[in-house]
Amino acid sequence: MAHSSGNDSSLKQDVAAGTSVAAGILLIVIGVLSILQGISAVAADNLLVVTSDYIYKLNTTGWGWIHIILGAIEIIVAIGLLAGTTWGRTSALVLASLSIIENFLWIPYYPAWSLLIIALDVVVIWAIATYKPAKV
Repeated sequence: MAHSSGNDSSLKQDVAAGTSVAAGILLIVIGVLSILQGISAVAADNLLVVTSDYIYKLNTTGWGWIHIILGAIEIIVAIGLLAGTTWGRTSALVLASLSIIENFLWIPYYPAWSLLIIALDVVVIWAIATYKPAKV
């Protein structure tokens, strides 16, 4: 039975590594979706629900560019995360957190889309935070 604990540790590490890879792939998807969301906001303001009674207000074109830039950075960081770099992990946590804030502020313009991206960002943060790389 003592031998099985080594297998349990190996299995946990494999699952953790898998969640890290999944987080990297998911961050690429979030980046692509953010870029598409940004392009939609920049190209056609009338595709979005725009409300006028919100405390913080920014032109949808401005929000679009924020989404495009953050999405491009997310894709670059996701590649670093998939490569297993420390900067990739740290940056991915920061960017997923920023993405949550960005999409929270975007809720009045496109609620369903924003909530979906926020949920995906939470999964990315969880996956990265629970992964503990093997010590060599």
